[in-house]
Amino acid sequence: MASWKSRGLRGSMLEEMINITNSKYREKKLALIQKIPTPITPINIDKESRQISLAYFEQKSTVDYIGVVQGIPVCFDAKECAGDTFSLNNVHEHQLLFMNEFEEQNGVAFLLIYFKKHETYYYMPYKELAYFWKRALEGGRKSIRFDELDPSYQIKIMNGVCIHYLEQLQRDLISRENNT
Repeated sequence: MASWKSRGLRGSMLEEMINITNSKYREKKLALIQKIPTPITPINIDKESRQISLAYFEQKSTVDYIGVVQGIPVCFDAKECAGDTFSLNNVHEHQLLFMNEFEEQNGVAFLLIYFKKHETYYYMPYKELAYFWKRALEGGRKSIRFDELDPSYQIKIMNGVCIHYLEQLQRDLISRENNT
């Protein structure tokens, strides 16, 4: 049996909070966001409990969530880190490429990162993620320090919504309009 500290359960509380938020957004007709399951092929299935004890991934996953917010296509991945730095090893190249292609189709891609040490949720626009990724490729830091982040993209918990990321999405959209 997996312990609560196992890699497989890491981030499950974060995803559960995002799922609750997305449910509230759906109820209020603000957004329709779906959790994308990672496709697996079961190897061993217990016939009585119907639980999968061994499986392999069919393909690389893209992002955790995809949907639409008031007519705007969005996709994002949820990540968690314990300390002051977020390792870019937590983002896979195929995820970054998918997010880039999504943006090229006029969608909005981003990360939601929970910095456990700071008890802070952060909305990272794709453009910011791409900047840090490029910096790493050019020989720079392969992680992002908490103090490097724009504090205006921190997510406040309010109005009965666990992780109310729509305000930061709006900030991202306004920033995009101002830069065109």
